[in-house]
Amino acid sequence: QQDFRNLSLELSYLRTYQDWAEYYKKILNWEIKFDKVSDSEFADLLQSQKEEANIQFSKFIERNYEDWLHTSDKPMMSHTLFKDKIKPELQEDKVLLLMIDNLRFDQWKVIEPLFTKFYNKVSEDSYYSILPTATQYARNAFFAGLMPSEIEKRFPDKWFNDNEDGNKNEFEKDFLADQMKRLGLGDKSMKYLKVLNADYEKKILDEFNQYKKNDLLVVVYNFIDILSHAKTDNHIVDQLIRDDKTFRSLTYNWFENSSIIKLIKAASENGFRLVITTDHGTVYVKKTSQVVGDRETSTNIRYKTGKSLTYDEKEVWAVTQPEKLFLPKGNLSSKYIFAKNNTFLAYPKNYNHFVNYYKDTYQHGGISLEECIIPICVLEPK
Repeated sequence: QQDFRNLSLELSYLRTYQDWAEYYKKILNWEIKFDKVSDSEFADLLQSQKEEANIQFSKFIERNYEDWLHTSDKPMMSHTLFKDKIKPELQEDKVLLLMIDNLRFDQWKVIEPLFTKFYNKVSEDSYYSILPTATQYARNAFFAGLMPSEIEKRFPDKWFNDNEDGNKNEFEKDFLADQMKRLGLGDKSMKYLKVLNADYEKKILDEFNQYKKNDLLVVVYNFIDILSHAKTDNHIVDQLIRDDKTFRSLTYNWFENSSIIKLIKAASENGFRLVITTDHGTVYVKKTSQVVGDRETSTNIRYKTGKSLTYDEKEVWAVTQPEKLFLPKGNLSSKYIFAKNNTFLAYPKNYNHFVNYYKDTYQHGGISLEECIIPICVLEPK
């Protein structure tokens, strides 16, 4: 109870991005402890605490995010992470970079023991995903080492805006090769692999000997993203994942029995340093906020971009000059809105159906502790 009181008091004194990251980790440590306890009284209190923290965190992001992009006093972010954390490792040794799409910090803490069977932890940090906290923005920024509007400018034929057709994460390998050249790592050999199903995961393991001579082996692992979307679309998965506790549990069970852990064992035996990270997290959405847009408006329910948007100003962060956040504009008058806390954006047309379909599902693209503050961990072979 004393610790809970302290958590509540501490919320008023959080000023910096480091303060927020540490505070979030404190909440998660408690959450994971409560997973083992059947009495939910404290867990409910903690949930209320996290919701209050998210309200304050959204205000913090609104006040500071733009400044981070224009000054040197900023956290590690999607577009600086490779340069800051992976380049130094690559200059020392060969590296396996495991990019687990949609991995939240709490999920990392739960699966960590599976990896530390074969690796010793060197460092564990948090970094901030760029906005929108969506794969086509955050992961492309990570691999390119550039913000989205900079990618669009440098690779006009390889960047697709929300309202354009095309695979929006098809060129990550090209972006990474370009960034490595700019960072003076052009002489390093690199293999890029994207795992979208269990068969391909096993194929990579079977063919590991072909990859082990590379300086950098990149494995993008999409399982958690698939799982979080399945909660929306699949009734059985929806019943299995009822809250963050069951989401953590299912994540652990999957990884424990996956080929990816066997791949990690093989990488350790072959002397790879291991870097585990993600592109963004995901948040359990409960509340709805109405938004009106035209046909060109993007479809994501945690952020919208378009030229004709009507919305509740209290429930979103509206960005009327996207260029200041280095975000592309579909047309001259485009703006972006980001849902805050655990809200999702719904159109008035078919409103009730929309609410019933998406309420109590995992979504990303907006502003929350869970989506924005994410892990980067460096490990060395045992």
